[in-house]
Amino acid sequence: MAEFSWPEARILAVDDQVQNVNIIDRLLRRAGFERVVTTTHPQQARPLFEEHRPDLVLLDLHMPDLDGFGVLDQLAPLLPADGYLPIVFITADADTHLKKRALSMGAKDFVNKPFDATEIVLRIRNLLEVRYLYLALQAQNEMLEARVRERTEDLEQAQLEILHRLSRAADFRDDDTMQHTERVGRLSAALARELGMDREDVELLRLAAPLHDLGKIAVPDSILLKGGGLSDDEFTLVKTHTRIGARLLSGSTHPLLQMAEEIARTHHEQWDGTGYLDGLNGEAIPLVSRIVAVADVFDALTHARSYKRSWPLAEVLDELKRQKGRQFDPAVVDALLHIVERGELTLEGLSGEES
Repeated sequence: MAEFSWPEARILAVDDQVQNVNIIDRLLRRAGFERVVTTTHPQQARPLFEEHRPDLVLLDLHMPDLDGFGVLDQLAPLLPADGYLPIVFITADADTHLKKRALSMGAKDFVNKPFDATEIVLRIRNLLEVRYLYLALQAQNEMLEARVRERTEDLEQAQLEILHRLSRAADFRDDDTMQHTERVGRLSAALARELGMDREDVELLRLAAPLHDLGKIAVPDSILLKGGGLSDDEFTLVKTHTRIGARLLSGSTHPLLQMAEEIARTHHEQWDGTGYLDGLNGEAIPLVSRIVAVADVFDALTHARSYKRSWPLAEVLDELKRQKGRQFDPAVVDALLHIVERGELTLEGLSGEES
């Protein structure tokens, strides 16, 4: 640890006697302190403190108009709550009650009048050494905390990247653009904002929604990419992707993965109760899943796949309107229509700041 540089220490001395401040100034400068500021006007203590930001304050206890306690009251809001900035009272008064009061107000030490040159310099050096050690420890803690934050951010970024790659695994199976899941995430977030969801939940949904079809990695290509209708057995197999996705995401204590698990399991539930897996209806279906259901279908219909054409926007909106109160939550469909009416959603996706 580097030595404390005494010449750099900033000291403010407040005493109404010119002779006293001159003695203090001379003693400290002879001891190697070069940044000493003095005043005989206690009313100037606060502005001088604000200007020079001292490392230590020498404060006379008995002064006319504004005594040392009054000055300390004025300085109190400026003293660092999490720092160590010593206030040293100068006094010829041996009253124990006054000293206890000073200590209770934050004073760290006392210097008696008349001054003992050796004593005052040693006391000041000791207190400044403590301040220096405290500040050094504080800086070390801040550096360690910054490193922890950096490592935590790196870990969180790696976790988010893993989730992103997991969501793309489902895209890889049946989306030539490899962007379906991300578009669903962005549109789900926009719908959630439109519905007044909290900002933190909107961001969680943006990250969780792309995992809605994770379970499709277990569905054979012969079924997943099949053109035309599916047999009952094939459709039964397709439906298992909700259970598989939820199982893959289950058991986490992280809110993001908990939401992703819920969406994976219930995003094919329908407002009228005819969906799967559990036949939930109405508001028994989690809101995030009702939102993803609309975003998922909108994106699927507006983008071509190897086995289907894309639909014109007008036809997609007509279909969503037909399914209000049947497949979809009417409020979520209305939210999407409002976004479209404002020109924020087109066949190319969301405009503006969506992230």
